[in-house]
Amino acid sequence: MKIIKTGGVTTPRGFKAGGTNCGIKANEKSDLAIIYSEVPGGTAILTTTNEVKAAPILWCKDVIANPYKQAVVVNSGNANACTGQAGITAVAATAKKMAEALGLKPEDVLVASTGVIGVALPVEKILSGIDVLVPKIGNTSEDGRLAANAILTTDTGVKTIGVEVEIQGKLVKIGGMAKGSGMIHPNMATMLSFVTTDVNIEPALLQKLLKETTIDTYNMISVDGDTSTNDMVTVMSNGMAGNDKLEEATTDYEIFKEAFVFVHKTLAKKIIRDGEGATKFIEVEVYGTKTKNEARILAKAVITSNLVKTALFGEDANWGRVLCALGYSGVEFDPLKVSLIFSSQAGMITLLKDGVPIAFKEDEAKKVLSETDINISVDLKDGDEKAVAWGCDLSYEYVKINGDYRS
Repeated sequence: MKIIKTGGVTTPRGFKAGGTNCGIKANEKSDLAIIYSEVPGGTAILTTTNEVKAAPILWCKDVIANPYKQAVVVNSGNANACTGQAGITAVAATAKKMAEALGLKPEDVLVASTGVIGVALPVEKILSGIDVLVPKIGNTSEDGRLAANAILTTDTGVKTIGVEVEIQGKLVKIGGMAKGSGMIHPNMATMLSFVTTDVNIEPALLQKLLKETTIDTYNMISVDGDTSTNDMVTVMSNGMAGNDKLEEATTDYEIFKEAFVFVHKTLAKKIIRDGEGATKFIEVEVYGTKTKNEARILAKAVITSNLVKTALFGEDANWGRVLCALGYSGVEFDPLKVSLIFSSQAGMITLLKDGVPIAFKEDEAKKVLSETDINISVDLKDGDEKAVAWGCDLSYEYVKINGDYRS
C-alpha cells in the first residue's frame, strides 16, 4: 500500500470536488462542498444511531434504497436538525438543485449538513452556492482540499487521506475526507466522513465491509461522550480502476480491505487528534478478554471516562480512575488478574501487576504523561481477544468552546 501525501476525495479516478462560501458562515469562511463522480458509483452509508436524526440523514436513508449515487453536497455552519418539515423540504430542494446542475436525478444525490442544531437552514444560500460551485469543481488535490475545508466547524484543520494498492495489475485508489472535533462518541458521532474509491465492487459487499470496518474505527473513538444527530460515513465506488469485480474471501479483496480499513482508521484518529480543546491523544489497548466485544466495551469505558480524561490533562497518573472505569463497564473480570501500564515516547510505567499496585516515582510518571501521545495498556489475562479505542483529554478549552458554541 502506498500512502499519497496529498491524497483526498479526488485521488481516485473519475472524482471531482470543490468548496466555497455560500453565506451560511460569517467572514466568508468556506461552508459548501461537493463531491461528484463522472459515472454512477455503488454507494455504502452508515448514519447516526441517535433517535433524533437531522433532515439530510432522513433523505440519505431513504434514497440509498438504490445504492448507485453520483454526487454528495455538504454544508457546514447549520445542521438542519430539529427543523421540522421546513428542513425536509430544504434537503429535497438542495438535491433537486444539485441534480439539475449536474444532469442527474435528485435521488442520485446524497446530502449532508453539520453545525448548529435547531436553526432554520438558509436553503436559498445553498442553492445559489451550488450554481457558483459546480462549474469550479475539479480533480486536483487542491480541489479535494477545498472540499475538505468546507465541511469543517470547530475543527482546526482539514482531515484527508489517500492510498493506492495494486489489484489484478490495476492501480486502485482510495481517498477520503472527514470532519469532527466535538460531540464525538462511539456508535458514530458528530462526524462526517466521505470516502471515494475507483475499485469495482458490488454495493452490497461494500456496505458489508463498511459496517465491519466502522465497528473498530469510528465506533472506537470518543471526545466527549455525546452522539450527534447528523453523523454519517459514506463510500462511493465508481469502478473506474478497471479491475474485475472484487469477491469476498479472495486475496484481492483482502488487499483492498487492508487499505480500506487503514483509510477509515486514519480519518477516525485524525478526528480525535483534533478534539475540541484536546492536548492529549489517548490510545487504550485492552488485552486478554474472552470476546472481542468485551474488549471493545472495556476500552470505550476508559476513553469516555471524564475522570480519566481530566487526570491525563493534568498529567496525573491516577490509574485508579482507569480501573474504576473498567469496573463499571458491565464486563465481568477478576481485578486480581489485571495489569496496567501507562507509556509514551518518554518511557513506560507499570502501575498495576496481577492486581497488585506497583510503586512509582511521581516525577517519572509526570514525564511519561507530559507527552502528547499517551498509551494505556490493560491486560485482563482472561482470554485471547483484544481491542483498541482512541480518545483525548478534557481541558478548560473544551468548556470554553462549547460554552459559547452558538455565538
